[in-house]
Amino acid sequence: MSGSFKERLSFDDETGALFDQSRRYMMIRPDALMGIFKRLPPDQRMAALQAFAESIAEQGGDSARAYVAMGGSGPKLLDVIAATAPELGWGIWAFHMDGDHFGLSVRNSPFAAGFGPSDHPVCAPIVGMFGAVTTIVAGKPMLARETACVAMGAELCRFESTPRTSTP
Repeated sequence: MSGSFKERLSFDDETGALFDQSRRYMMIRPDALMGIFKRLPPDQRMAALQAFAESIAEQGGDSARAYVAMGGSGPKLLDVIAATAPELGWGIWAFHMDGDHFGLSVRNSPFAAGFGPSDHPVCAPIVGMFGAVTTIVAGKPMLARETACVAMGAELCRFESTPRTSTP
């Protein structure tokens, strides 16, 4: 891997853009982003959070594949993602592996903090990224889900990813 995420960032002042190689990034407050979901009716909120997770799985998966191309293959990819997450403001990530079952604990999730108290998990972007990364590491389709969320009163946000046995 060539440098940390922060070291790879470039600012294009002429166009007002922020890049990691060809991937464009932007900064936005978590409360502003998660406020979109909080304002939706509950039935629409869950569908929107699911769509958010799927979008992050797709786009974040592209970033993860780029990290693999830079030398972060296999379980080493988990180290790269854990080092990159706090540089993106996505909290502190700790992965756990047991064969093809993966766990993730996240301290200080910006999504839980940005949403506030909730009766359901709200860290959909982490679910999406975790699913994409574990699919790459395991070499087969994986299904990620959030099992505990700070927004629901948990101490940490926790996730699990297991082999996808069939299409949903």
